[in-house]
Amino acid sequence: MDKNIALVAEEGWHCLHLFYRIEHGQWQLLSREEQNAAKTNLSSLVQEVRAMDSTQLLTLSIVTPKADLGFMLITPDLHSANRIEKQLSLSLGADVLTPIYSYLSLTEESEYITTEKDYAETLVKEQNIKPDSEKFAEAMNAFRERMKRYRQERVYPTLPDWPVVCFYNMSKRRGEQRNWYALPYDERRKLMKGHAAVGREFAGKVKQLITGSTGLDDVEWGVTLFACDTFQIKAIVYQMRFDPVSAEYADFGEFYIGIQLPLDELFRRLQL
Repeated sequence: MDKNIALVAEEGWHCLHLFYRIEHGQWQLLSREEQNAAKTNLSSLVQEVRAMDSTQLLTLSIVTPKADLGFMLITPDLHSANRIEKQLSLSLGADVLTPIYSYLSLTEESEYITTEKDYAETLVKEQNIKPDSEKFAEAMNAFRERMKRYRQERVYPTLPDWPVVCFYNMSKRRGEQRNWYALPYDERRKLMKGHAAVGREFAGKVKQLITGSTGLDDVEWGVTLFACDTFQIKAIVYQMRFDPVSAEYADFGEFYIGIQLPLDELFRRLQL
């Protein structure tokens, strides 16, 4: 097989979360000229990556000592994701950045979305709209536009510049008492509909990006939340944990909170 063959997902983009600790002792061993060259190298790399087609890269200062520096990368090609990750890890010099945590996933749309058939049945049965009416046609066209926007945001997202970024992973339980995958599809879909309704209460306050990682990483989903303050992050997680999907069937990983910063401010924040 050609080693340079493109590894582009048929649906969705690769999403890579990277968190590092800065080894300040190793950093201090570098001369001032070497330190400046290292920061210039990282800055140039970030600019190069951001100029790539369909590729986005966020630079984060991580709050709490769980990590110091974080990156969130979205790009179509796995080769690009792999190359960029290696370059970022060495961007400030050998042994300066120690990987703390990483997570690989793919952007995706939910398997529980409302289909045209489902929506049409809702219009007829619940709203008493006749299928051959102009009102029905208008409602269906509006639905198609909403779903088109939804799919674009989920599968090919544009990451916002909102300052607060929260990441955690999540899996559905397979326990003896609670096994999500043993539930019938219709029941899972009904539960997820209610779960999504809770999330929509935070429209305009929190942007959610759910990425799938089955077969790619240790758990099943990565959740990235964007907000303008930590209160909204706390509020949405607080509310959604009481929803049955979370309360009965979800296991959460460790939470990382980062602040989006331009590189010059990021260097000052990290004392580089």
